[in-house]
Amino acid sequence: MRSEWISRLNYGTLKGPCRINVPLFNKVLNPRTATATRWISDFAALFVPRRCAGCDTTLLRFEECLCLGCEEELPRTRFHEDPANRVEQLFWGKVQLEAASALLHFARTGMVQHMLHRVKYQQDSETGLFLGKLMGEELKASPRFATVDTLLAVPLHHKKERVRGYNQAQLLVDGIREVWPLPSVGKELMRVVRTPTQTKRGRLDRWLNVKEAFHLPDPEALRGKHVLIVDDVVTTGATIEGCVHALRAVPDLRVSLFTAACA
Repeated sequence: MRSEWISRLNYGTLKGPCRINVPLFNKVLNPRTATATRWISDFAALFVPRRCAGCDTTLLRFEECLCLGCEEELPRTRFHEDPANRVEQLFWGKVQLEAASALLHFARTGMVQHMLHRVKYQQDSETGLFLGKLMGEELKASPRFATVDTLLAVPLHHKKERVRGYNQAQLLVDGIREVWPLPSVGKELMRVVRTPTQTKRGRLDRWLNVKEAFHLPDPEALRGKHVLIVDDVVTTGATIEGCVHALRAVPDLRVSLFTAACA
């Protein structure tokens, strides 16, 4: 009976209520279920272990970018169906948005800050795609975003993107499209002015810093469309206002916003 139970174990899945290292358990007690690729991968993990993007603990095989504990504790906003949510209020009286929301709450020393820091400054593109997929799942389920036609990432200046290796907002867009495959329409929004960091600036300084920073090369392609602007964090909303300002020449355009986090 014991041998039958062991033979039914599936490599890389959880069995029972306890959180055990099932891949290791299978390899020790039922090694025939482990492929050569999995053996090599786990051997490499002894020297370069995969780390949780939220708490930096070692990940198990079935965990993607976050450990089960961090994924369970993600501070989701649940803003999407509230037209008076905190993100939308940032833009009242400034620019017209159809809908605006964020996936997560951002705190200076919290889990979300750690995740976004890894994406922006530690070349952790896997976490960026993971967050994008989470965003896509919530967008697909929200009636307020159901009419969106295409996605626009908030752009980086080409010199900064060359240094970083990618645009983190575009990573989020790529992740969203994995679960919500909206087409790309026309040319992407461009950042034509390399602006200083916004981190320690007030709201007015931020707006003056970005109001002429963006350019849309092909406005006619977006005529009559509903565009969703995507970015990593919204704080004062000045960068988004700059993007909407660059889109003002598009006839009959509707604009919405969805970010990975809101501060």
